[in-house]
Amino acid sequence: MENEALDFSWIIKNHPHKDISQAKAMFPIETARIARDFHRQIPGYNLTRLVSLPSLAHMMSVGGIYVKDESQRLELNSFKVMGGSFALFRFLQKKLGISDEKMSYDYLTSPEAKAKIGTLTFAAATDGNHGRGIAWAAGKLGHKCVIYVHSETSQARINAIKSYGATVKVIPGNYDNAVRQIADDAKTYGWEIISDTSWDGYTEVPTWIMQGYTTMLLETQEQFSALGIIRPTHVFVQAGVGALAASVVGFYSALFPDNPPKFIVVEPDKAACIFKSAQAKDGQPHSVTGDLDTICAGLACGDPSPLAWNILKEDADVFMKVPDYVAARGMRIYAVPLRGDDFIISGESGAITLGAFYSILTEPKAKELVDYLHLDGNSHVLFINTEGNTDPTHFRQIIWDGCDPVPKKYWTQR
Repeated sequence: MENEALDFSWIIKNHPHKDISQAKAMFPIETARIARDFHRQIPGYNLTRLVSLPSLAHMMSVGGIYVKDESQRLELNSFKVMGGSFALFRFLQKKLGISDEKMSYDYLTSPEAKAKIGTLTFAAATDGNHGRGIAWAAGKLGHKCVIYVHSETSQARINAIKSYGATVKVIPGNYDNAVRQIADDAKTYGWEIISDTSWDGYTEVPTWIMQGYTTMLLETQEQFSALGIIRPTHVFVQAGVGALAASVVGFYSALFPDNPPKFIVVEPDKAACIFKSAQAKDGQPHSVTGDLDTICAGLACGDPSPLAWNILKEDADVFMKVPDYVAARGMRIYAVPLRGDDFIISGESGAITLGAFYSILTEPKAKELVDYLHLDGNSHVLFINTEGNTDPTHFRQIIWDGCDPVPKKYWTQR
């Protein structure tokens, strides 16, 4: 069921029966525990906050709003390092032929391990956060790194990647052009690709990356348990190539197979490849083309990951695409909270889901979607703030200068 009555659009997937077999195979709880055990060994690892926003929940007439705040993850202001570091862990483990029981962060950084595998060069394409995470992890483990970015990547994001010792090359075109170019160049130069998107013959590393993200979901569940909450009833999750969305949907579908949360996947309308794939109704991933000109730099992806799409098409409940002002509004809601709520520093890609949630609950024409989702006083809604202030100039333009304003017809009336 599809609706385009507003600036934002949604597709409701009425699953007669969800197939969670792939979710259970890719995201068993045992693998999440292995990922978390590895991440706990990294110097500087700390549990990130699960922030409750009770005043906003009251305003929106839902039972609770909870935000897993990744803006302070390690020193990188983004969740992406969780996937990239675990992928490097698995890659080196496979190369060394070591079991989970004997594998450790200390061993990976030891002279013995270095003598066995030498110095490798890891490579990735990025809109910013993934590349910075790979550069940071590669440096920590004593290896080299090459990162390709597209021509619209901000200088602040490029400088952040370089600060961790990576070589950065700017590729003409968009993110997908950078992905294709680095895949070709890696073959030429013998680099090891660590990509969060999959393609034919390349699925193992993207699987490890998605599994690495489950550390933060395992943390989230433990934090919910401390609040006496068994699970969230609804999860709003953003999508670029779909890797994060698939890990969230897959993790919770596998953990609660008989009663999973409702999953709402949100994308910017100028780079909505997951939405387009759902819209096609043929079960296949579909790309969007063009310059992908959205303020959500981390979500500016035209080619969906087939591996991620295989999870999302079976188990996600709603696909949404929204204009950029929705993400900007979400940033402002986080930054200027209601009395009694904590403020949260969120970048564009981190805030798009909260903006989408606010939009559907404040627009009468979205009542069909609200009714389908059963968003009410019994709902515990989870959001993931995937990034903090990773582009300071643009952050100030949105928060201070009012960049990407909400059209007057959608101004808050509460």
